[in-house]
Amino acid sequence: MTYSTMMVTLSCDHTNACQLGIAAELAERFEARVIGIAASDISPPLYFTSGDQAERLLEHGLAAIRQRLGEVEAEFRQAMGGHARELQWRSAIDQPAKYIVQQARAADIVISRAAGPLTDPFALADPADLVMQIGRPLLVVPDDNCRVDLSSVLVAWKDNPEARRAIVNALPLLRQASHVTVVEIVEHDGSRADALAGVHDVVDWLSRHHIHATGEVPAPAGDVARQLDTVATQVRAGIVVAGAYGHSRFREWILGGVTQHLIEQTARCALLAR
Repeated sequence: MTYSTMMVTLSCDHTNACQLGIAAELAERFEARVIGIAASDISPPLYFTSGDQAERLLEHGLAAIRQRLGEVEAEFRQAMGGHARELQWRSAIDQPAKYIVQQARAADIVISRAAGPLTDPFALADPADLVMQIGRPLLVVPDDNCRVDLSSVLVAWKDNPEARRAIVNALPLLRQASHVTVVEIVEHDGSRADALAGVHDVVDWLSRHHIHATGEVPAPAGDVARQLDTVATQVRAGIVVAGAYGHSRFREWILGGVTQHLIEQTARCALLAR
């Protein structure tokens, strides 16, 4: 298993440097084809304006989007030149998340910029929306993290379907890592003995794929996001691999959750799958 085709999502309104830098590095590692993708749309208020002035404003807005998409394509081609086996560009005047979800069928992995809580859905795809719908692993890249750090990768294990899919999807990256740590944080109603048994099985499973890993189950229970941050800092993880939204997204949004934390934190990349 490898990543033969990567897709990198680009924004018309924000910096693209970090996801382009990481896409270029990974394309070289895996000798992959890279698809650059961008979309943007007119914000709703213009659709509800009438008359000649509204029509002129709409045409002006669409022309500006077309021009910006052309500039982003040029940025993509310049950044990726000489790094990928093949380049392809896809763009549209459309809502970014909707368009990327549709086009992700062409890729093995999607690389996306992290987004804040007030993301404009007409200008930038929210990673939380993407990971729920794309059916592909999503590598979320913070704005200040422009290099691939595979010296240490942390697998945030939880014995559910999302985590199982995430670790399978991450196998190509894990094979490239210098060190892999599998950690499970026991929740307040969980059993540490069960967690230790599960982590042992995952470490053994990885060994069958020629990946040396160590396992860890911290003694304290609860506060999963904080404890994951602590372990990630201790092992100097450059990437955290995790299953996304084991609970409903609404519940995580209201109460806080590990997936939302991994999307919003800025210390390291996160590979998420659902």
